[in-house]
Amino acid sequence: MDCPSEENMIRMKLEDENFVKLDFDISKRNLYVYHEGDIATIFNSIKVLNLGAKLIDSVESDDVLVDDDFSKERKMLWTVLTINFSFFVLEIIYGFIAKSMGLVADSLDMLADATVYGLSLFAVGHVATKKKQVAKFSGYFQLALALFGITEVVRRFLGFEEVPSFQTMVIVSLFALIGNAVSLYVLQKSKSKEIHMQASMIFTSNDVIVNIGVIAAGAFVFATNSKYPDLIVGALVFLLVTKGAFRILHLAK
Repeated sequence: MDCPSEENMIRMKLEDENFVKLDFDISKRNLYVYHEGDIATIFNSIKVLNLGAKLIDSVESDDVLVDDDFSKERKMLWTVLTINFSFFVLEIIYGFIAKSMGLVADSLDMLADATVYGLSLFAVGHVATKKKQVAKFSGYFQLALALFGITEVVRRFLGFEEVPSFQTMVIVSLFALIGNAVSLYVLQKSKSKEIHMQASMIFTSNDVIVNIGVIAAGAFVFATNSKYPDLIVGALVFLLVTKGAFRILHLAK
């Protein structure tokens, strides 16, 4: 379980199986399945994914998350979802005002992450039967956003665009950086071993790097009085969103 996408692959594969809870331990590459009935069907479903699954043990246990634990996890995910969607709105507005593709790209990355957090809400406590359809929709949506962004970057590379406002780039990205830092703090407080929560931490950590990249691009725009640093950062972010979209579409098959 060293890849965040493997958790979604397993959950989608098992969505019709009879289990209470899945608990992932990334560091030890272990999966704990709390289930009712025979384990053989569940194990065979996981084995066909070719992730190197081996059945270690099967014992009776009463260690199952209670509703309060699910409620806390949902609350955390709703918090980071709200933060990401709010900064998506802020950055895309000021991105167009400042003529900065770096800000626009970061805003769409925020929207993509908000979608991931929304999908994670479906994974809290159970596996939603319609998760594949939701994942497929969000994957195509993210891909459409990324293709729009890359097309716009190419157009601005070839055209005679104004130099973006580096002040707006830096200030808005600083606020977004604070928002992502808060999101990361909230997620880390959960101390959850569930991979969809740990994946959320990874996505948020990547967002922090993107924010720093946009701030750096703003500094280079100021130093060079050129549009190109902003466009290069924008293109890199859109490529990351494209990669994420294809990952989701692959999982939704």
